[in-house]
Amino acid sequence: MGEPILVTRKLGKVYRLGLRRKRVVAVRELDLSVERGEIYGFLGPNGAGKSTTIKMLMGLVAPSSGEASLFGVPIASRHARASLGFLPENPYFHDFLTAEQLVAFAGRLGGIPNSILEERIPRLLDLVGLGKAKKLPLRRYSKGMVQRAGIAQALVGDPALVVLDEPMSGLDPIGRKDVREVIFRLKEEGKTVFFSSHILPDVEAICDRVGLMLHGSLREQGTLDELLAAGARAVDVIAEGIPEGLADDLRRQSERALPKGDGWAFTFAQDAAADSAVHELVLAGARIVSVARHRETLEQLFVRRAEETNSAHARGEEPVAA
Repeated sequence: MGEPILVTRKLGKVYRLGLRRKRVVAVRELDLSVERGEIYGFLGPNGAGKSTTIKMLMGLVAPSSGEASLFGVPIASRHARASLGFLPENPYFHDFLTAEQLVAFAGRLGGIPNSILEERIPRLLDLVGLGKAKKLPLRRYSKGMVQRAGIAQALVGDPALVVLDEPMSGLDPIGRKDVREVIFRLKEEGKTVFFSSHILPDVEAICDRVGLMLHGSLREQGTLDELLAAGARAVDVIAEGIPEGLADDLRRQSERALPKGDGWAFTFAQDAAADSAVHELVLAGARIVSVARHRETLEQLFVRRAEETNSAHARGEEPVAA
C-alpha cells in the first residue's frame, strides 16, 4: 500500500426534495482512499453519486455526515484546498478568451504572482498539447481541446491532487485519447489523479486503482487485478479435424460452442473441463489451434455488481459492499 493522501470516512449526503421533503440518499457512508502518485478511477453509472462525492470534496456541497482529509488535514481547510486542482463535469469558460488568458485568469484568482505565471503557463499548455493553439479563442476549439484547456487551468496552482469529473464524457475517440494522454503525463510529473467516469474502457486502460459506486455506495475498491481475480474465469479451446462424435460430445460439455474455420471453438467454465477436452482431442488426432484462459472483464464485473445491487434495492434491502 502507498501513502493515502485523500481519505474519506463515513462520508454521506442526504437531500430533502419536494414539498414533503422526501429523503433521498445520494452518497452513503463512503470510505475511500486515494494514494499518492496513482491514477484512481471513480467508476459508476449516471446517478450513482460520483459527482455529489466530488462536489463534497471540492466544498461545493456540504456533507450530511462523515469527514474527508487531504494529507491528514480536513479538506474544508484553506491549506488542503491549496493542494487541489479541479475540472468540473460541464465546465463553462468565456469563449472569447484564449487558453493562455484562461489559465492566467485562473492563476490570478489563486493569487499566483505574474512572475510565476509567465513561466508556468507555457509549460502547462505544452503539457496538455495546446502550445501551438494558445493564442486561439476557445470558441475555435473542439470539445476535446476545451477539456485540455480546463485541465491546464486546474493545474495552474501546481496541485498535488487533480480531480477530474467525467473528463471524457461526450468526447469522440480522438478527444478521449487526448485526455487519456494528458492524464498519463500528469502521473509522470508526480501528480495524483482522481477522475470519475462511466466509460469502462478508459478506466480499464489507464487506472492504477478503481472504486465502483452503485446507488450511492462504494461496492468495490482496489487494483483491477484484485477486483477481477475473484470473478468467473473461462477457457477457450479451438481445434480442427475433430471427429464428428467427439465434436458432439464437447458441444454438450462446453458452455458455448461455435464453428471456427475447419473446426470448433469451445468455451469451458472450469480449467479441469478444458484440460479433459484437450486430452480427448489430442487422443482423437485433432489439431489444437489454441487454448486461452481469460478472466472476468471490468465490464462484466460492473454489470454483475449493478444487477446484484438493483436486485437488493428491488427487495428493499441494503446492498452489502463486497
